[in-house]
Amino acid sequence: MSAEATNPATPGPVVPTAAVRRKARPRIDLRRLGRAALLGNAARGKLPDAIGHVAEAHRAHYPDADLEPLRHAWVLAESSHRGQMRKSGEPYITHPLAVTLILAELGAETTTLTASLLHDTVEDTDVTLDQVREQFGEEVRYLVDGVTKLEKVDYGAAAEPETFRKMLVATGSDVRVMSIKLADRLHNMRTLGVMRPEKQARIAKVTRDVLIPLAERLGVQALKTELEDLVFAILHPEEYEHTRELIAANAARSGDPLAEIADEVRGVLREADIPAEVLIRPRHFVSVHRVSRKRGELRGADFGRLLVLVNEDADCYAVLGELHTCMTPVVSEFKDFIAVPKFNLYQSLHTAVARGDGQVAEVLIRTHQMHKVAEAGVVALGNPYTPAAGTPAGDSTVADASSEPAVDGERADPTRPGWLSRLLDWQKAAPDTDTFWSTLREDLAQDREITVYRPDGGSLGLPEGATCVDAAYAQYGEDAHACIGARVNGRLATLSTVLRDGDTVQLLMGQDPASEPSREWLEHAHTPAARIAIQRWLAAHPDRTEEPPAPGPSRPALDLTTPGGAGGALRTANAMVVDRPGATVRLAGCCTPVPPDEVTGFAVRGRAVTVHRVECASVAHMKGTGRPEVAVSWGDSTACRVTLVAESFGRPHLLADLTEAMAQEGAEIVSATVEPPSQQRVRHTYTVELPDAAHLPALMRAMRNVPGVYDVGRAQHQ
Repeated sequence: MSAEATNPATPGPVVPTAAVRRKARPRIDLRRLGRAALLGNAARGKLPDAIGHVAEAHRAHYPDADLEPLRHAWVLAESSHRGQMRKSGEPYITHPLAVTLILAELGAETTTLTASLLHDTVEDTDVTLDQVREQFGEEVRYLVDGVTKLEKVDYGAAAEPETFRKMLVATGSDVRVMSIKLADRLHNMRTLGVMRPEKQARIAKVTRDVLIPLAERLGVQALKTELEDLVFAILHPEEYEHTRELIAANAARSGDPLAEIADEVRGVLREADIPAEVLIRPRHFVSVHRVSRKRGELRGADFGRLLVLVNEDADCYAVLGELHTCMTPVVSEFKDFIAVPKFNLYQSLHTAVARGDGQVAEVLIRTHQMHKVAEAGVVALGNPYTPAAGTPAGDSTVADASSEPAVDGERADPTRPGWLSRLLDWQKAAPDTDTFWSTLREDLAQDREITVYRPDGGSLGLPEGATCVDAAYAQYGEDAHACIGARVNGRLATLSTVLRDGDTVQLLMGQDPASEPSREWLEHAHTPAARIAIQRWLAAHPDRTEEPPAPGPSRPALDLTTPGGAGGALRTANAMVVDRPGATVRLAGCCTPVPPDEVTGFAVRGRAVTVHRVECASVAHMKGTGRPEVAVSWGDSTACRVTLVAESFGRPHLLADLTEAMAQEGAEIVSATVEPPSQQRVRHTYTVELPDAAHLPALMRAMRNVPGVYDVGRAQHQ
């Protein structure tokens, strides 16, 4: 689709590069068609000439499509808008006609095109939603209602943001609503030159901040790239003009290195007997601008990319193998979006090849179907809500995506992607229009997603830069207030830890009803859902402006040493058999060995032998200094004294719960030390006596089961 204004006489930005993406049909003069429509409707049963181009584009994708709904919709739209004119002087009917043509060329199905022709009738004419339902059915009514603006009379300054909120909610049940809105905005942007400069800038900024990110998330690249260029021309006219001059200068050069590389690629694939179509894809204006800022002076191959289209997925990898074998690959440019598709349905192999003079050509490799989806995104899905075989005929034709079974993964339901579900969730909690509008723009500005995995095999889609706090609220909603920590890839992590694509995240939830979010979580919350939930809780608990008291002392470490329990030889040392008559045996405090640990001994002053576990760090040190070992072994007694270290997250009553669990396992606490908390983590050290060493595993399990405790281990002092 060309980005040039529909009316060539209308002032406005002209973006010629899009027109060379593919062989387009001859330019359609919508002004002429619109004026012709005012002369009257076509004879009943005959397709009006004005929508002949729409029908032609539609039949290219759906050869057997029933065109009667389009004819009927055209008759209603043309008669309803008759006499209305656009600010450019064109009959108003040219606008819904142009929007419908854009969608038809992308491959939208008949219902979407029908609703597109009618999308302004309820807003700007006397046609009602009930009339639309009576004549075209509930599905078309829903789509028309979804894109109908809210009245400024009723909403004032909040009309635009609340219209977008309404539209997004409708999109949650039917993504075709947003498809129509995107095409509507594209045609308005094409003809924006008649507006005052300040209004052009306002509309362009909303398009940049909201519509373009939505087009990217829905995978509609054909609309996104043209919208980007039109916004670029309005908001950055000087840089736009400079980029236009770069493109024009490159077009005037003799010789095209990209065409030469394309011929070489065709030869390689022909020799490998791989059927493929090799095309040159000129970069659009914004893409050229970005590349020039990244690379500085541009060379011929920088103004476009090669697109290789094949029939099967396997052929994509065959092409890649041939290019990397027969040409010089730039390995750092390789990306596999077929094995790991983007969250917006995009699939393709990306690579780059270099030739001897230093020219580097980027290459995209995909199947024809992948290319269709890459260009049209969700529009290429056709009607995603067609009932499956066996669905009762009386079922509603408007799908409610929220009633579908929950399936993990961003691409499980392409009509209700994870980002949209998250957006719909947080917008419910947005307390006012201003918060919704600013948060929406901020959310959409996060243009890359990551996937993290739960231990149960499920997954969470999060924006790049998300933390464990965001993962907690994405998984548990407001129940995440009770989150006390996380493990990332099996290792303990603070809630402020930034997650990476592919991480495994285990969220540790507290059981105490007094658990509450920390104010500092706001500093680590990256997603609107997390921030809004935390802010709502803090607003509802204004008396909790300070952090809750830590579970242990904030100054010196707490020492619960039992009188007479510290120091001296341990009673269980008498159960040791030592190969040194008359020696006094001491169990080392650094590793506190217990039966049946493998142990060794070392002589110390006063005819004493200290017993260590063989894996103790002190053993390696003493061996390294030449200290001789003394053979030791366990005797008949099974009683033991052992030092355990517990790692926990801070919460009220944790110490009491932990010591109670230890007592229930028959452990006698000889001494205990609780260190001051650090980043909500607390370290406890307990020396306990057990009547039988066999009870030690059960004791450690009981300690780990205390809410808030995430690890318990034997002391291993360095």
